[in-house]
Amino acid sequence: MTPQELLSIKQRFGIIGQSPLLNRDIEIAVQVARTDLSVLITGESGVGKEHFPKIIHAFSARKHGPYFAVNCGAIPEGTIDSELFGHEKGAFTDAKNEHKGYFEIADGGTLFLDEVGELPLQTQVRLLRVLETGEYLRMGSSQVRKTNVRVVAATNLNMRQATDDGRFREDLYYRLNTIEIRVPALRERKEDIPLLFRKFAVDFCTRYQMPPLSLNEEATRLLQNSYWRGNIRQLKNLAEQIATIELDHQISAETLQRYLPAEENQQGLVLRAPKEPAGKDYSHEISILYNMVMQNKKDLEELKQMLLSGRQEVISAPRHEEEVHPSRDTEEIIPIEEDSLRVDDSEKELIRRALELSGGNRKEAAARLGRSERTLYRKIKEYGLE
Repeated sequence: MTPQELLSIKQRFGIIGQSPLLNRDIEIAVQVARTDLSVLITGESGVGKEHFPKIIHAFSARKHGPYFAVNCGAIPEGTIDSELFGHEKGAFTDAKNEHKGYFEIADGGTLFLDEVGELPLQTQVRLLRVLETGEYLRMGSSQVRKTNVRVVAATNLNMRQATDDGRFREDLYYRLNTIEIRVPALRERKEDIPLLFRKFAVDFCTRYQMPPLSLNEEATRLLQNSYWRGNIRQLKNLAEQIATIELDHQISAETLQRYLPAEENQQGLVLRAPKEPAGKDYSHEISILYNMVMQNKKDLEELKQMLLSGRQEVISAPRHEEEVHPSRDTEEIIPIEEDSLRVDDSEKELIRRALELSGGNRKEAAARLGRSERTLYRKIKEYGLE
């Protein structure tokens, strides 16, 4: 693809940047658009994954067909099947009329499933059937319907970890992941950060008739070396804050530091951890600690059940009948109970800490912990952290 063609695509879809990683992603999207293969777009929250399904649709043979984007994480679990596959009149209490789902109204076009990792397991089974056979059932109907939809999915989850944890079907993961486009985090596109900041600042200052913003050399370096946990979304928010609050629009590093979280000023060293082997790609140290707590909790529960059921393999040597005392057996079980309570407290504290670091944003907290939003909501309610 020529530089002129790349520039044309970026201008058409509002993409800013010259990073080789970003350019390669655009080239893959255009190339795969000519096929009907399923595409999985991965990357952290706020990196701009939503641009790539539009590129794929626009350069495909389906470009004159419908295009729909569905945020799977924003639809309640009880209604997601109805939204995707439709329902018949009377299928459930509030089903007063029949309803066409997205797979029906997007027939002949492209369906973008954002946050696909949040789909309930039952819905995952239905989705796998559509991808493999093109067939689906409306809720409350036994009539098999056909659809011809190109599915592009996106997620910010570690899908291999989700399949290992049983939160996402492995067969569906491989079916969606025929082609993967990994959108780089902002910290992997350092050369693009000043360009993006300048674009956001110019747009905001023009809209509200303010003097233009400019960064000195030291502020530019600080901007490029920050971690940007929220990626492009966070950078845009920062540009708007500075443009609104600062009277002097000649921005220094000292001024910029006041708008960056503490962990950003330390260039992302807080709660960061190296990649784990064998696919354990944890993003943050807090996620590792949380998984350790959960594993300890599971091990303690299993040990407790083994002791209570009197399994022989947990007894190091047989004891004479006269050596067995009920009170002694009870004392052996009590520490397991106490350790279980301490593990629960550790889990509660990690959740509380993740919520605190995320400013109460449950979606971001769930990402830090490496858990789904639904699991986090249940734990928040269980521990009274609401």
